[in-house]
Amino acid sequence: MFNFILLMAPANQGGQAGGNPIMSFLPFILIIVIMYFLMIRPQQKKQKEKQKMLEALKKGDNVITGGGIHGKVAGFTDDNKTVLLKVDDNVKIKVDRSAINVVNVVGTTK
Repeated sequence: MFNFILLMAPANQGGQAGGNPIMSFLPFILIIVIMYFLMIRPQQKKQKEKQKMLEALKKGDNVITGGGIHGKVAGFTDDNKTVLLKVDDNVKIKVDRSAINVVNVVGTTK
């Protein structure tokens, strides 16, 4: 592919500068396209999956927060932005819904 690009480049004849401006921007366009498919698109896909997971959160789910707190969802607040987690028999804490990283972890007790 690179040989084809090099063959399409105009030969510098007589010290004249110039040529096809599209061909001079082609490497930059290719870099942007490659960055999109290798970096941006997978990150967007990951964000959508996490958003779906947080929307499907329900009472009784075992979760792990970003800070490493293991607990069971005991309820939600009125604005539905925070979650009430039961971490022990008599201990409940409020955490932001976005702080939850993992749902239904194998090995936690119900």
